[in-house]
Amino acid sequence: MNYESIRLDKSMYVSEGGFSAALEKLDPTVKYNGTDCAGLDAFQRQLKRYDIKVGGTRSDVIAKFFATSDSAALFPEYVSRAVAQGAKEAGMLDDIIASKTEINSMDYRSIRTDLTGAEMADEIGEGEEIPQTTIALSEHLVNLKKRGRLLCASYEAIKFQRVDVFTVALRQIGAYIAKAQLRDAVEALINGGGGVPAAQVINTAASALAYTDLLRLWNSFESFDMNVILASPDMAMDVLNLDEFKDPRAGCGFEGTGKHSAPMGAKLIKSSTVPAGSLIALDKRFALEMVCAGGVNVEYDKLINTQLERASVTSIYGFSKIFPDAVKVLTRG
Repeated sequence: MNYESIRLDKSMYVSEGGFSAALEKLDPTVKYNGTDCAGLDAFQRQLKRYDIKVGGTRSDVIAKFFATSDSAALFPEYVSRAVAQGAKEAGMLDDIIASKTEINSMDYRSIRTDLTGAEMADEIGEGEEIPQTTIALSEHLVNLKKRGRLLCASYEAIKFQRVDVFTVALRQIGAYIAKAQLRDAVEALINGGGGVPAAQVINTAASALAYTDLLRLWNSFESFDMNVILASPDMAMDVLNLDEFKDPRAGCGFEGTGKHSAPMGAKLIKSSTVPAGSLIALDKRFALEMVCAGGVNVEYDKLINTQLERASVTSIYGFSKIFPDAVKVLTRG
């Protein structure tokens, strides 16, 4: 089936995997290798089909999506992708999550294990029993939250506004959702919840952060590595003001590149979602699982039928610590 002959309708949004997956099933991208459509996915080929330009100085007005009933079915996917792009650009979750799980319900149980970071794979003698590690479902559900915004647009905005400008507003909604997600991730890292214990807290030896405090934080990790540090803005400044990280010869180069130093090899991330006076250190390979009930969810009925008079853009997700010992918190004493 050629991409120009596909019948589009809103029922594709409720199919498994959503609109893009339904399109790819009908019109696989692989068959366009070596053609003028190479490099475009199924959704982008539909934009090409209806000559809808979504970027650049010559982008079309939003009303172009609603020229036909078929092209109107593309609009919710455009909104979803623009919001997801904003979330990806503004988000830091990829730097702190070990695993991302997609689910199709509102109930999810993570795993629990009797394996701790301190356990070793000891030598097993001939005829001896092999030590056992148990992995089972947690007794507690992961707390899922719904975040989003209500999207409203006037008739004039739909008729006259260019798509690329509209994309900027949608990306800002994505940035809002990403910041809310990071705040919830920080809450899970610090306080645990759902049967998972809170992170171990280490206090600074004095009211001011010292290099020895970072050494104590680093040394508190045994079988895990400290490879990421989430810092509140004030603590990030304190770290960068330490003499040990001011010297460009130490590999910082903050003055020249604007990139933060890497204390003890850990990536330093500044975020206002971290409580003031706190550093969260973690091993991103083992610390946190993100659970998502789908991606960015949009009210496709309203977006298609009413041309974006009022429609919600939401994301449903939750976080669960996998290995509690892979997270430590340093607070100013």
